[in-house]
Amino acid sequence: MKPGDELPPLTIPVTRTLIVAGAVASRDYQDVHHDAELAREKGSPDIFMNILTTNGLVGRYITDHFGPRAVLRRVAIRLGAPNHPGDTLVLTGTVTGVEGDTAHVRVVGANGLGHHVTGTVTVEVPR
Repeated sequence: MKPGDELPPLTIPVTRTLIVAGAVASRDYQDVHHDAELAREKGSPDIFMNILTTNGLVGRYITDHFGPRAVLRRVAIRLGAPNHPGDTLVLTGTVTGVEGDTAHVRVVGANGLGHHVTGTVTVEVPR
């Protein structure tokens, strides 16, 4: 791995099941993550993915690429456009720096509305 290396994109269909399951698994019971009618009453066109699910998908993206020995040392993400059912999330990444066994990766996740998530991940890959 070296600065400038690009990770292959990961395409994730954003399903209603993924959104609800991610919210339940992370014990986020806010209605906007599972009740479409209440989400619409609050101004959203539908339910939307929570940040903990997004964080998990970003982590999966990095560890799938770097392998089973990869250890996430830092994940710093920011949400942008929401992920609604029926959309597609495409994660991309670029290595921005390498120090020994540690890489810093800039991650962007885009959907039909724009950037859903942006951030950086520090990952250690012991030899």
